Formats: sequence, structure tokens, C-alpha cells
Amino acid sequence: MGREDHHSDSEISGSERLAYSGPLSGPLSKRTGRKSARFSVPDTTTTTDEQYVEITLDVRNDSVAVHSVKAANGVEEDPEIALLAKGLEKRSASKVVRTASARIRQVSHEIKRLASFSKRPPPGRLDRSKSAAAHALKGLKFISKTDGGAGWDAVEKRFDEITASTDHGLLPRARFCECIGMKESKEFAGELFDALARKRNMHRDSISKAELREFWEQISNQSFDSRLQTFFDMVDKDADGRITEEEVREIITLSASANKLSTIQKQAEEYAALIMEELDPEDHGYILIENLEMLLLQGPSQSVRGESRNLSHMLSQKLKPTLDRNPLKRWCRSTKYFLLDNWQRVWVMALWITVMASLFAYKYIQYRQREAYEVMGHCVCMAKGAAETLKLNMALILLPVCRNTLTWLRNKTKLGVAVPFDDNLNFHKVIAVGIAVGVGIHGISHLACDFPRLLQASEEKWELMEEFFGDQPSSYWHFVVSKEGVTGIVMVVLMAIAFTLATPWFRRNKLNLPTWLKKLTGFNAFWYSHHLFVIVYTLLVVHGYYLYLTHKWYKKTTWMYLAVPVVLYGSERLIRALRSSIKAVTIQKVAIYPGNVLALHVSKPQGFRYKSGQYMFVNCAAVSPFEWHPFSITSAPGDDYLSVHIRTLGDWTRQLRTVFSEACQPPPDGKSGLLRSDCFQGHNPNLPRVLIDGPYGAPAQDYKKYEVVLLVGLGIGATPMISILKDIVNNIRSMEEGENAVETGTDGIRHSPSDEQKRKENFKTRRAYFYWVTREQGSFDWFKGVMNEVAELDHNHVIELHNYCTSVYEEGDARSALIAMLQSINHAKNGVDIVSGTRVKSHFAKPNWRNVYKRTALNHPDSRVGKSTSPIP
Repeated sequence: MGREDHHSDSEISGSERLAYSGPLSGPLSKRTGRKSARFSVPDTTTTTDEQYVEITLDVRNDSVAVHSVKAANGVEEDPEIALLAKGLEKRSASKVVRTASARIRQVSHEIKRLASFSKRPPPGRLDRSKSAAAHALKGLKFISKTDGGAGWDAVEKRFDEITASTDHGLLPRARFCECIGMKESKEFAGELFDALARKRNMHRDSISKAELREFWEQISNQSFDSRLQTFFDMVDKDADGRITEEEVREIITLSASANKLSTIQKQAEEYAALIMEELDPEDHGYILIENLEMLLLQGPSQSVRGESRNLSHMLSQKLKPTLDRNPLKRWCRSTKYFLLDNWQRVWVMALWITVMASLFAYKYIQYRQREAYEVMGHCVCMAKGAAETLKLNMALILLPVCRNTLTWLRNKTKLGVAVPFDDNLNFHKVIAVGIAVGVGIHGISHLACDFPRLLQASEEKWELMEEFFGDQPSSYWHFVVSKEGVTGIVMVVLMAIAFTLATPWFRRNKLNLPTWLKKLTGFNAFWYSHHLFVIVYTLLVVHGYYLYLTHKWYKKTTWMYLAVPVVLYGSERLIRALRSSIKAVTIQKVAIYPGNVLALHVSKPQGFRYKSGQYMFVNCAAVSPFEWHPFSITSAPGDDYLSVHIRTLGDWTRQLRTVFSEACQPPPDGKSGLLRSDCFQGHNPNLPRVLIDGPYGAPAQDYKKYEVVLLVGLGIGATPMISILKDIVNNIRSMEEGENAVETGTDGIRHSPSDEQKRKENFKTRRAYFYWVTREQGSFDWFKGVMNEVAELDHNHVIELHNYCTSVYEEGDARSALIAMLQSINHAKNGVDIVSGTRVKSHFAKPNWRNVYKRTALNHPDSRVGKSTSPIP
């Protein structure tokens, strides 16, 4: 602490600043202008044991500010302390002249604090011209493009709208977040409001438009130093220029809450201690703004960001899109790319439409030349043409759901090169639309045109129809209540029910329906209503047999169309029923993870062979004995068990989770270690019986054909990708062991180079990129073990893992700044990411897919890249 010198008074800068050395109770207590008090220390009193500092203070009626800070021995002013001194002004909330004693206490406090700062060696200054620092200087933004990017005009407009209903036209603190565009971060915006108010010595919970403008100018300031100071002020709640461990803990909790990171909230105290250990190694009990700056500008992750930025620059130069002003050329190029991507779908759709059009034309022309045309005209031609397409489509619609047949064709034949088996369900839906159109044309032509014309036909024309209809009816209901009419109407009603409940609005309960009506929708309703097809096909055969205008059996072709598909589908269902009942499985492990995800590990039946990316059906009689639901297999083919991860999204999955939760509850005596969210290993008679059926082919199973694979999983949709990751690691490890065995012969089995060459030809993948995007931090627990295993076993860095948590604000946002700092420290020290809890470092917000694709293309210019995307179901 500096000592007071009582020797002289001297004027420093006229009336603006006075240098005064002496007691504060003297002239300073009487003057009202702006003064400066200088506390100097004679050199003769300095000892080696004491360190002194010379401080010049600006004293006003309502404030005391530090003008300069110098070492007492005449050494040049320390720029770090000078920078700190600029932010130490303390303004009074009232305009009343302070008493001399209040000034003395404040000045004394400042001197003690600054003296303590001087004893602590300042951290070295960072070179802000470095690429890593230059990137960091763009971060720590309080206002993002999505929040308040519209600028002051938008903020002013929101202020006027909010204050229109408030007293005195003031903006309350509670609505500050809404006004500046941080509506989803109310607590964070509230702390920002408090920091800005403390800076101005304001002690009220509402501000005027002028004050809001002042707040806005500060938080939207593009200067990094300004943003850093604002962030520091948020953390430094007592405004003493130092951040304690308790203040760090509070801001970690606040940042974690703003980013929906519940796990970090629970461990805030532990992480606060980690930051203090990193930034306060000498255990002073506080950190300064310079330490915060150092952490921001020298984070371990900045080099990675710099590489990414440089790579992005290179990509923007090398992969610029070609722009043609000629619209015809643009259209041709777009068409070319579309055909290259979708040629399989195009030819299948073209063939289907051509066959339908040919059948329709054939029947139309046929009936155009028959006697019925003289009575019913074009209506009968339209009805019969639509009926012929209906026969075809009612046969075809069964083929895309013959899963065993499709899996066999995919795996055992080369048809997969030309036939898009992956689009089987989409084709099933397209055919359903074709059936709906055909039913509409056929039904309307008969009911609205043919029947009325028959009733109104003259005796001369009726003679042409008498051999088909007998005596001319006098009532319209004669046709409606006939076998043809009843079967046709019932089929239309049943198909309408099945089609309606199959739409996404009803199948996924997206409509706001009354409670009693909502019970009739959902997946269960879709599942059971689809099984009305048994009645529909029976009625279709009856309807096609009792035809008015056709009496010869070989001309009644409905059964001919349906025979093969119905037998094939019936055989499939029988095989599935027998296979699932024979392949009994034992539940080896059950786990219930955050995010309502149930993980089941079951025994692997003998002979159950599958590929990574495939799926199987699961049945639980305790929930429903008839329902089978498909789930991607998350275990690798080399594992001795089968695993699936099931997220609670509908009625059946919700009931399944409830059943296993109840079965996994510990008994009353408390001897069992099993908890609802823990794992169970071994045999438990209380667990429900589970049946499986499969495996079945899926698009992702063909990943081995590509040298480079890009795997993208969204939420629980990452399940097939997890199996692929494990399989890639297992294959690469087997190839390495095989090569070593061939060279050394240590495995006891005779290998030949041709065997290894064949293995390499079947497994072409040499590089894999996995991007997993999820909303919730708890989702990372689902595959934490797998991610750590892949990171540990992937010695050659074949797999590049990227986890993205979209609940966290993008890097550079002030709301995620502390999370990014903490992430860098913890990962560098412990090798564990604080967001995912794995060795894989997480990214914030959503990926920039354009840059991802560019980066992959640039890194592998001459390779085949296979992309597999699995969305959230």
C-alpha cells in the first residue's frame, strides 16, 4: 500500500486536474471540481521486503476514478494494470455530495485492491495477430444474427410494443431478454442486464429507451475488449475487478442452463474448481480479466478452428459453383444431376406408369367396341380402364412389404444395381396413391354415370344389356345392393379407413383432436387398420368374380393378378411367425437412458447372420402379442449379442418402456442392485418375453462398397451408424491381424495372399466420417461406451467422429463462451468432453453441411464417397 506524502501541493493541469499530496481531509473535501490525489512514496523509505505503487486518483463529487498507476520506484507504467485501472470507476446512484469519510473508505479500498494487484505478476500479453487469436477476437458475441441481428431499429420497435402496456414507458428487467432478441435465454439476459446496470451504478429493475440504447451500444460493440469487459462484468457480480470461485460456479450454472446442459449444472462446483486451478495456479483465490483473455485467445481448440477456417477458404476458391445465365443450360444441368442421382427411381416409375397407361388404354379400347358403349358411353370405358389398373396395383402393393424376399434379392442378386430396394416403402405409398385414384375413377364412373344411364336407357338399347342384367331395373338401389355394389362399397370404406389412419397426421398424433377421438389414432390404430387388407382382398376376389359384363371365367382376371403376390406375402408372414417363435432370445442387459431411450441386449440366436446397418423386428407379448416393430441393430456382426436402442415416441414404445421399468425395479428387501436406469445382467424371470424377427436389408448395409463413407445420424436415428462404426473398427483390426498372421504364421492357420486380397476387395472402406447431431446432452449417454471404444481401438485414425449438440449456442456466442473455455480445459487435462462425456470433443449448434461436403470432396478427390443418412423417426 502506498504511503501518504505531506510535502507539497502542485497543480497538474489547470482547473481540470489537481495533483495533491497530503491528507484527504484537507482541501479535497471542500473543492467541487475534478481533482486528482497523488500518493507517492519516497525512495528512501523503500525496502526490499515491501513493494509500493504510485496511484493518481480523479475525485469528483459523486465518484472516485483511478487515473494512473505507476511503480513507486519510477519504473514505467505497467500497461496491464493501466488497462485494469480504466474499468475501476465507481459511480454513486444518487447525486448527493458524498461525505469525506465515504471518499476515504472508497479510496482506501481502491488502494488496497490495486496494491494487491501489483504484487501479483501480470500474465504475458498475447499476440493477437496470430490466426488462433484472430479467430477468437470474432467470438464472445452477445448479439447473434438470429437473435438481434436486425439492429437497433428492431430493438426500438420491440421496446415501443412492450412499453405500450407498462407504466412510465420503462422496460422491465423481466422483458429485457425479449426486447434484445434473447427470448430463449431469459436468465442469461437478466444477468447481462444486471452487469450493465452495475456498470452505470443503477439500482432499479427498469430502464428508459435512452438507457436501453446505451445498453445496446455496449452489447453490440464489435470491439473484443468491450465484449470481454462486458462478459467479465457479468461474472464479477460484486464489481471488485476479481472473479472468485463462487462467481465462476454461478456463471457456469447460468451458462449451462442457457444451453440446456443439465449434467454440467450438476457438476458446476467441480468445473469451477478446475477453472480456478487452471487460471489461478498460485492460489490467490481470484482471477483477473487478463486471465480470461488468455483463456479465450489461447484455447487448445483454436488451432483446430484455424485449420477449419483455412480449409474453408481453400474450398471456397476451389469448389465454386458454376453459374450459367442461360436458363436452358441451368435446366439441362439440373436435370442431368437429378437423373444421375435418381435414375433407378426414374426408370421404375416410368415403367409402372407405362404399364398402367397401357392397361387403361387396352380396356378403354376394348369396351369402346362393345355393346355396353352404346348404352353407357365413355363412362363404362373409364370404369373398366381404372379397374384394370386397380388389379395391377392391388397386386403390386404387396411386393414392397415382402421383406424377406427383398432382403434375399438385395444380398444374393445383382438386381440392387438397377432396382432401388431401399425405396420399397416409398413405392408402397406411391402405389397406394395410384389405388386411391383408380378407386375414385372406377366408383364415380359407375355410381354417377353408368347406373343412371342404365335406368334411363330406352327399350331398344336395353335389349343390348338384357343378357348381362336381365330385366331392366326401376330403382337405383338395385345396383347398390347387388353383390358387386355391396362388395365395392365395403372395400372403399375399409380402404378409406386404412389410408386415413396411415397418414402422418393420424399415425403420429399430430392433430389436436378430442381425447376420446385421439384414442382411435396413433401407431396402434395404423397397425390394426392396415390388417383390414385381409377383408379387402377377400371382397376384391368376390367383386371380380360377380361381374355384370363378363361371364366367362378365364376373362375374370382379378384372381390371376393377385394369386402370386398374395401367396408370396402369406408365405412371408408364415415364415416370420415360425422363425420368431423358434428363435427364442434371452435378455442379457436392460438400460434406460436419459431422453426416454430403452437399450435391450439379447442373446444372438444360432445362425442369425446380419450386416451392419440392417434392422430386425421386435415383439413383446406383455405389450401386444400381435405388434411387431422394426429397430436398427446397434451391435456389430462380430458381437456375441444383439442390441437395439428404442426411443419412446409412440404408444407401443411407451408401454414397452413402462413394462421394463416395472420389471427392473429393485425388490422391497433392497438386495438387488438393479435400478430403473441401471443395467441388468443375467437371468431375471420378471423380465417380459421378447421375440425377434430378421434381419432385414437397409440402405446403410452397403457401406463396404465405398472407399470413403459419410455417416450422418440425427438423434436416435444414429442407431444403424453405431453398428457400422463398430464393424469398421472390427474389420480393420481383423485385416491387420490377418496381414500379421500371413507374415508370421502365428495364428496356426494357413493364410494365402489371395485370401487377404479377397477380404480387401469385399471391404473397401478406408476412411469414415461420422456426424451425430442431437438436441439433448443426455442423448450422448446412449452410445457413450461405443464412442469411447471406437476412439480407443481406432489406432490408425480411420474414423473421424463429430458430435453436435444443437441445444448449445454456436461457438463465438457469449452464452456458450464459458462452456467452450471449460471444454478446452477439461479435454486438455482429462481427455474427456464435458458435453458428451466421451473422448470425442463435441461441437456446438448445427453443422455447416456445405462445408462438410466440401471438406470431404477436397480430402478425397478421386474416391467413391458413400453417404448414409438416418433421420429421427
